[in-house]
Amino acid sequence: MPEHRLPPLNAVRAFDAAARLGSYVEASKALHVTQPAIGRHVKLLEEWLGTPLFERTSRGVTLTPAGEKYHRKIAAALQLIIEAGKDVQPKAAERWLRIMVVPGFAKRWLTPRLEAMRHLRPGLKFAIEPNSTFTEVDAKTTDLGIAYGLDGQYAGSRATLICPRVFPICSPEYLASIEPVHSPSDLVKHELIHFDDGEWWNMWFAANGLDIHLTSDLIYVNNDHALSVAESGQGIALANEVLVREELKAGRLVRMLDDQVKLESYRVLTPSAELSADVQWFIQWLKTELEADFPEAVIGQ
Repeated sequence: MPEHRLPPLNAVRAFDAAARLGSYVEASKALHVTQPAIGRHVKLLEEWLGTPLFERTSRGVTLTPAGEKYHRKIAAALQLIIEAGKDVQPKAAERWLRIMVVPGFAKRWLTPRLEAMRHLRPGLKFAIEPNSTFTEVDAKTTDLGIAYGLDGQYAGSRATLICPRVFPICSPEYLASIEPVHSPSDLVKHELIHFDDGEWWNMWFAANGLDIHLTSDLIYVNNDHALSVAESGQGIALANEVLVREELKAGRLVRMLDDQVKLESYRVLTPSAELSADVQWFIQWLKTELEADFPEAVIGQ
């Protein structure tokens, strides 16, 4: 074997892929070359080293003792090369997706999916900014927004995602402490939790055919906060199915009534008509995931 010289690097890559995957066929798929090309590269490396690296079987290939020893070291070396590239890569090459999003959706639906989502788009980093009051997004600080509201309420509305059903919820403890609730009109006898001046409750009553007009002396910061107050047993809040599905499953919250209506929609806002490939991918991911999770909330259903 020649001393102080690198082996053929393409042959090393082919050997590493075959060693990791245990198959020339799978290695050829991973490296986008033909199976015979993998075989030629491995044979070349074996000749360069002067020792067999694989034993060929009907099921694929297995490493010889020499192959195992060699693969441990070259796998570590290849990883060092990858890390070295990351260390010198200009920061400007980093890809960030800056998302402004209503707090309840951010905390209760989006955040639990972030880790899995990152693996679907390697190299893309996410910056999440919860915000309960925005009606448009600025390209200087935000790539897209996820808002919840009525049609015509937002500038730069790009796509409507879903329109989830809304219903009253409370903690099991609170439900056990009050008189039975049989209809929407019975709710006004109890402690209703607000995150606005009463408008959302009034919309819900109106959608259920009731002319009820409430005002509030106590307003919480956002709907996520109102739901947390309901979880603590302090009253009844309105929730949509996106925000409380897990809490209902776990029994931390219960539905007061079967009555449910569609009031507002989750929608995507963008600062301009030009969308990057990452933004387009994220919007499609959102639509696919939400429609799979909540098929009855799809617009038109």
